[in-house]
Amino acid sequence: MAKFDGQRKDDKRKDAQKKDDEFQERVVHINRVAKTVKGGRIFKFAALVVVGDGKGTVGFGLGKSGEVPDAIRKGIEDAKKNLVKISLKGTTIPHEVLGKFGAGTVLLKPAAPGTGVIAGGAVRDVLEAAGVKDVRAKALRSNNPCNVLRATMNGLLQLRNVEEVAVTRDKSVKEILE
Repeated sequence: MAKFDGQRKDDKRKDAQKKDDEFQERVVHINRVAKTVKGGRIFKFAALVVVGDGKGTVGFGLGKSGEVPDAIRKGIEDAKKNLVKISLKGTTIPHEVLGKFGAGTVLLKPAAPGTGVIAGGAVRDVLEAAGVKDVRAKALRSNNPCNVLRATMNGLLQLRNVEEVAVTRDKSVKEILE
């Protein structure tokens, strides 16, 4: 006989749904690829998806399937497995940073409150999903959505707030700010 933990199965499902509901999902890009075979062409789809809670947690995933909705679903599942926490300073980022991946390079600069997200394409989707409200960004070199997205994530992972810098330098926050 199984032990009763005080929670029914349908209650557990509702808890799992609540956790999923707190994330916002954005489809960044859908790519259609074709394979030519003896009988004609076979089309498949790859969906690049960003998932974030709007409070500093963000992740991205790539899903591939023969149908677009299946590719998006797989991308969302992959993104939820790859969530990372980023450092924020109020509604913006703590400092200027340059993120790189492959041929993609993204410049992220903090902005004053009320500026909004000045960015395009994949960069905008990642920043809005992460909860960054005021930032200026520019995608340099590549405009490939996958490389730009990965470069943006690389830049966000480089961000460090004052407390993290203080710990690294074995100093107090007050000493760093002076």
